[in-house]
Amino acid sequence: MKIISDTEIITKIKLENPWWGDSASVSDFYRDMHPRAYLDGIFQLIKEQRVNRALVLMGPRRVGKTVLLHHAVQKLIGEGIDPRKICYVSIDAPIYTGCSLEHLIELYRKVFAGQSLDGTYIYFDEIQYLKNWEIHLKKLVDDYKNVKFVVSGSAAAALRLKSIESGAGRFTNFYLPPLTFYEYLQLLGKQSLVTSEPSESPLGRRPFSTSSDIVELNKEFVNYLNYGGYPEALFSEAIKGDQQRYIKSDIIDKVLLKDIPGLYGIHDIQELNRLFTMLALNSGFELSLDKLSVGSGVAKNTIKRYLEYLEAAFLIAILHRIDQSGKQFKRANFFKVYLTNPSMRCALFGPITADDESMGHMTETAIISQWLHSQGFENLYYARWRGGDGEVDLVFMHEQKPGWCGEIKWSNRFFEKTFELNNLTTFAKKHSLTEAFVTTVDKRGERVADGIRLEFIEASIYSHDVGRNTINRRTLFRKAIAPNV
Repeated sequence: MKIISDTEIITKIKLENPWWGDSASVSDFYRDMHPRAYLDGIFQLIKEQRVNRALVLMGPRRVGKTVLLHHAVQKLIGEGIDPRKICYVSIDAPIYTGCSLEHLIELYRKVFAGQSLDGTYIYFDEIQYLKNWEIHLKKLVDDYKNVKFVVSGSAAAALRLKSIESGAGRFTNFYLPPLTFYEYLQLLGKQSLVTSEPSESPLGRRPFSTSSDIVELNKEFVNYLNYGGYPEALFSEAIKGDQQRYIKSDIIDKVLLKDIPGLYGIHDIQELNRLFTMLALNSGFELSLDKLSVGSGVAKNTIKRYLEYLEAAFLIAILHRIDQSGKQFKRANFFKVYLTNPSMRCALFGPITADDESMGHMTETAIISQWLHSQGFENLYYARWRGGDGEVDLVFMHEQKPGWCGEIKWSNRFFEKTFELNNLTTFAKKHSLTEAFVTTVDKRGERVADGIRLEFIEASIYSHDVGRNTINRRTLFRKAIAPNV
């Protein structure tokens, strides 16, 4: 019986590192792709040498992690790093089955015998395919203090990190979310639909962007809700025409049917699938363990575990509830669940249109998804009180009190009927806030209601600006202001 030899593995490694040759460049396949806007931020972490940590790039399937890694390789070469000091290995290649990370490094050293590893950048893509990878990676970080390790992984790797803290203090985790609306427009070459306002603002905060054609921008916003989460889907009519196969089968089902059950020993896979389907259908709605248990037939204790798994696997995001006083409930029985990518709903239930009855909740889902990588996401809540009659969609907590608040709407009605926003104005007054924001379809302007200045802004613009500002890593918040992040 023939066994895969080290020579054959080395041959494969050389194929994965074409920059070792005369071209000193990644392949045209990657070089020609438009980089994601997160590249500069990730590259800064890769170049960071002051702390001895591996960079762990996590994200859902198909969001462009592999492409981003190759773009980072190209940037290293462009900054004068010796191409032979950069090694990339995709762990999912069958030829690497059974190979440890340590052995792969030894094979790399054989390629360049006599070359010191100091100052080397080593990439391990699709790390989740290696059993106990986090233990191996931690050892490498400890053993090779002058080597920068960069690894990528999808849901399975993230779940592993969530359940085992063996890498504590050795890893810097970076979450790569699905495409933001800002990136979506960039990739399609339609960024000109949005124009940034001058930096001056009478209230001392950054103003919202404007649109040269709000009708066209809103058209793209609806397209983004349906198809915009994954780079590949933007340029493939085949994928757009068969979202169920691409997103559901290739992305959702692999996490639900393989990653989560495999790690946590879940035997009733259909139970998990049924719960997720219900969550997807109710993205943006307030839910409770009791409601979910009755609707799905799953026990409440089991639901709590499943919610943790689904959140760690990048499929859902959860917002918790506060009351009118800004206090969290001691027992978190009520919460809102959002899909991390609105296009997952399209894959499950079909595309929506601008006048679809679910458009309001999907707009809310899209905006929450823009916040996912923001440093402020953990400070976001929604408020509900008086038996559920009073509600505010979005509240940012600052130093244990509301810093700003707003309503996420896909409607122009409230622009003229500000009296219908009494829950928002009441909440703002209670917490000494002088202003709040409200999203619309295509109306913009200011109104004063009950002494509160209401800023109305198009939902598509708000979504764009949140994504842009998050990616740019600007200081997004100022005390008691900045509803436009």
